[in-house]
Amino acid sequence: MKKIKVHAFDVGRLWAATGYSINGLKASFQQEAAFRLEILLSIIILPAAWYLGRDGLERSLLIGSWLLVLVVELLNSAVESIVDRISREQHVLSGRAKDQASAAVLITLFIPATIWFAILLDRFWLI
Repeated sequence: MKKIKVHAFDVGRLWAATGYSINGLKASFQQEAAFRLEILLSIIILPAAWYLGRDGLERSLLIGSWLLVLVVELLNSAVESIVDRISREQHVLSGRAKDQASAAVLITLFIPATIWFAILLDRFWLI
């Protein structure tokens, strides 16, 4: 039976991974208009979520659902970058991949919209 090698906690690898993540955030902010818009909206949405949430659960739902939008937008950008890297010429599968990644962002936007609507409705109109 083959033994699996377990590595001790490596601060260097963690530091490097953090740097790669920061590079990805910088590249997305510089290259992707949708990501820039969502980051700017975050300046309003995140403090509003903290203020409007009545407890930790509501705050987590309001904030977490918005962070999910940012995550899916980053994945959408990654798919677009990979497709563009493979070829700039038009291909039905390339277009489909980009459209599907974009659709994932659209569907994900319904998650915070639904959560915000339900929490605000409950808070201000007592359903």
